Amino acid sequence: MIGYLNIILRLTIWFLLTANLSAANIIIGVCIALLLPRSRAVPGALKDWLRVLWEIIVAIPQAYLEAFELIFRPHTQEKIVMERVKPQRSPGLVFLDIFLITFTPKTIVVKYHEECWYEVHRITRRERGSRAEEGLKE
Repeated sequence: MIGYLNIILRLTIWFLLTANLSAANIIIGVCIALLLPRSRAVPGALKDWLRVLWEIIVAIPQAYLEAFELIFRPHTQEKIVMERVKPQRSPGLVFLDIFLITFTPKTIVVKYHEECWYEVHRITRRERGSRAEEGLKE
């Protein structure tokens, strides 16, 4: 079952990259999805795949809310945070995690560390009473 999810993920990425649903492109996409080498890592459990797909569905309205918030209340603070990768993640699930983080307008994955960490760039609103505002008052 997980093998089918990997093929579907590869096909989805192919169709997003090419933006072409012609018969020839579908055949090429299927061939590429089947010919790409398989990962020797531990395959993700179906439960993990379904959880990540649900998180992506939930992230769509969140992304719209964050976009409107950025329009009406600009964010000026930036910070880099390290987020831990969930244990036993297959490369497909790591890709979906990175996609999920990057999908929302306030965050983007800058780097994936092999030691199971994501380096995430996050923007936030300036907190009242922060040192930057205090410096402006003086």
